[in-house]
Amino acid sequence: MCGRSKFTCFLVLMLVLCLPWEAAGARIKDIVSIKGIRPNQLFGYGLVLGLNGSGDKDGTTFTVQGLVNMLERQGIKVSLADVKVSNVAAVMVSATLPPFARVGKKIDITVSSIGDAKSLQGGTLLMTPLKGVDGKVYALAQGPLVVGGYTASGNAGGGSTKNHPTVGMISGGATVESEIPLSLDEKKEFTLVLNYPDFTTASRIVEQVNDHFKEPLAKPVDSGTLKLRVPQRFQDNVVNLLAEVGQLEVKPDTGARVIVNEKTGTVVIGENVRISTVAVAHGNLNIQIKETTQVSQPEPFAPPGRGRPTRTEGGVTVAPGGATVVSPDSDVSVDEEQKHLVLLPEGRTVGDLVRALNAIGISPRDLITVLQAVKAAGALHGDLEVI
Repeated sequence: MCGRSKFTCFLVLMLVLCLPWEAAGARIKDIVSIKGIRPNQLFGYGLVLGLNGSGDKDGTTFTVQGLVNMLERQGIKVSLADVKVSNVAAVMVSATLPPFARVGKKIDITVSSIGDAKSLQGGTLLMTPLKGVDGKVYALAQGPLVVGGYTASGNAGGGSTKNHPTVGMISGGATVESEIPLSLDEKKEFTLVLNYPDFTTASRIVEQVNDHFKEPLAKPVDSGTLKLRVPQRFQDNVVNLLAEVGQLEVKPDTGARVIVNEKTGTVVIGENVRISTVAVAHGNLNIQIKETTQVSQPEPFAPPGRGRPTRTEGGVTVAPGGATVVSPDSDVSVDEEQKHLVLLPEGRTVGDLVRALNAIGISPRDLITVLQAVKAAGALHGDLEVI
């Protein structure tokens, strides 16, 4: 149990993570991607029907126009002035087309309101073509929405809302109608792209692949790119080659980096961060000002005392006669924390840094300020990124 504070639990967790232990390797398939084999984004404009009065208002012109165009394609002639869209909402539909997706495959879609609808709950998406960046239709979406929220309100205002009722999802709501040309047949070479470019990691991947296959199949191009040659024995089964390469494990190397999120007070420190000789002292100055008002009522049965001076009794101003006196009062207190100066010798690791900061008892948000000051002093050997 961590009974002292949440900050103590945070530092204990950091110290445990900083303890030396044998780092496990990562599969090559988890740290690289193959150039040309990637997902593609799709989107389209559609209408959600069947809403219970929570759709777009009549002033939403594009919703009315879209509904009229849809009806006219069905052979129904209507006037814009006669259309009410309280049960209809204009939406944008987005989806991700995975690589090697064939015709007939089902993919998930996300439906988001673009008008002033209050909720998409209970609605059904009308058939919507989903296009790629090239303007071609690759999938068709349709079906009832699942909205993970709700909204309820009365005619007089107020109400309750949970999550985002104007965004819904349909699992398998789109069907692939057109394929993106992509084939592995007759491939002589593949380009592997590291998710996080690093010369050491690239060198380790090349060494591991070449040692496994007993021939020089992999060749580094730069810190983020590798070339993988397809040997003759895998010419008819490239999938097996990529699967075998993807299962090989290497130990990725990362640069010394400290990630700071000022919005949440989160600090993540990499294992390779080193510090030079530095002295750290941190203290807070708290100034508290309380404003009070003293009100003095006139003496009982006293006639109005015009021009008569007031007097003080027991620290309270008393008004003579029938006058009421209001006196402001300020109480100022200053509290400065007394922190000790902590000296960190050269060559210490992140674990020593955390222990030292724990010794002077700072909070996670104060830790951000200290790290920025140490970086500014040139004692933090690593990148400090504020997100």
